[in-house]
Amino acid sequence: MRVSRRGEVDPFIVMDVMEAASRAEAAGRHIIHMEVGQPGTPAPAAARAALARAMEDNPLGYTVGLGLPALRARIAKMYDDWYGVDLNPDRVVITPGSSGGFTLAFTSLFDIGARVGIGAPGYPSYKAILQALGLETVMIETALQHRLQPVPEDLPDDLDGLLVASPANPSGTMLDRDALAALIGATQARGAAFISDEIYHGIEYERKAVTALEVTDDVYIINSFSKYFSMTGWRVGWMVVPEDHIRRVERLVQNLFICAPHASQVVALAALDCSEELEANMAVYRRNRALMLDGLPKAGFTNIAPPDGAFYVYADVSDLTDDSRAFAAEILEKAGVAVTPGLDFDPVRGAGTLRFSYARSTEDIEEGLARLARFMADR
Repeated sequence: MRVSRRGEVDPFIVMDVMEAASRAEAAGRHIIHMEVGQPGTPAPAAARAALARAMEDNPLGYTVGLGLPALRARIAKMYDDWYGVDLNPDRVVITPGSSGGFTLAFTSLFDIGARVGIGAPGYPSYKAILQALGLETVMIETALQHRLQPVPEDLPDDLDGLLVASPANPSGTMLDRDALAALIGATQARGAAFISDEIYHGIEYERKAVTALEVTDDVYIINSFSKYFSMTGWRVGWMVVPEDHIRRVERLVQNLFICAPHASQVVALAALDCSEELEANMAVYRRNRALMLDGLPKAGFTNIAPPDGAFYVYADVSDLTDDSRAFAAEILEKAGVAVTPGLDFDPVRGAGTLRFSYARSTEDIEEGLARLARFMADR
């Protein structure tokens, strides 16, 4: 049968790496996972217990399209607690993961053929979702001197929208308030929409991440319970939209998704009050980050920059290879460590970069670094 060109998206290479690692594990090998951006911890214990109780008392059917009112109100309170932002809960939209949020944002904001800018390196699914919706991706090559984040002078004049992540994936770098405000101002001066990907907020090391809501209300915010709240598989996130966009996004939610999973919303609501367990997870990330910043250069991966947030180290390995995909496959085969080729994040320069995730246990990170050191010494 005939098919759509919109479905011809590039593969998500990290998922291919995960599959190769799974095959190796099925064959009996012990693989250290540094490829996927997934916490090694489950949803907080009290949140899982809340769901168990809810399953006894509630059929967990559809919720209203915008999400459980109690969850939306609690997220609004979090913005006050974390950033000092007074947020109307009506502006919060619960989504089926951040992926659902991007689909809703792109559909709400852009007509077919619109030009949407994203930084390179950047999260590969941005481009795939834009393409599947009939939108044009404008890759904005970022520079090391700007810590791999876009700056106003990088932006073309004919953008319809700009999507920026801080902390970023794969680099872990963050924008301070002035840099974020400058990008928002430059975008709005072009008559374009600004979307702020904030899914790694909460995972910061030396300073707090800035939400775009500290600058203006005229933005779309995308966030998720996947990262800081350790809920990747629950597929629940949220958006914050301007007040005059609430009803248009609600209509899209009702028709595209009906609602986010009710069970996941129950867990998310309880997770927001599990700060002690979540901060214990952060202590592990801090320890793992220190190990990576010490261990990777000792192993021979010397061209790295300390991440401000998230749980990744992005390494320039152009002195070691011009084919990061083959290099990652060699590391998996010979060292038993799964890492992500930079081609996932930057189709131009990614052949010379790798991303290392340190979201798993400290024991795994220590073992992975030891294996990498042996691999590099024998190479």
